[in-house]
Amino acid sequence: MSRPRASSRDIIRLHNAVFYAYHGVLSDEQNLGGKFEVDVELCCDLSRGARSDNLRQTVDYEQVYDCIHSLILEKKYFLLEAVAGVIAKGILKRFRQVEQVTVKVRKPHAAVKGVVDHVEVELTRKRR
Repeated sequence: MSRPRASSRDIIRLHNAVFYAYHGVLSDEQNLGGKFEVDVELCCDLSRGARSDNLRQTVDYEQVYDCIHSLILEKKYFLLEAVAGVIAKGILKRFRQVEQVTVKVRKPHAAVKGVVDHVEVELTRKRR
């Protein structure tokens, strides 16, 4: 008999992981690259780790960082939406404990005809 999922909203967040990558529509963005900032929010049952104080009983956020790092650098994308989608899909695939993930990808000083601090895309994906 399978155990019901926890009804609590336990969350692990990684804020402002920074990577240098080669995403964008313009050829300069694809060739010269730029800084990208990533936040992730992982919704999962953290009760086992909270009880046991054992890293094997929870989501290892260093491994989550490594996952994001490899995904953001493995391929060039035109859109921030694509980068965020690949990260969300990769986290759900690799970390079975994660029931829902929210990913924010920011591009500081994005190439727009005006002055902006950054452009940000946010998406949320749930395990099916």
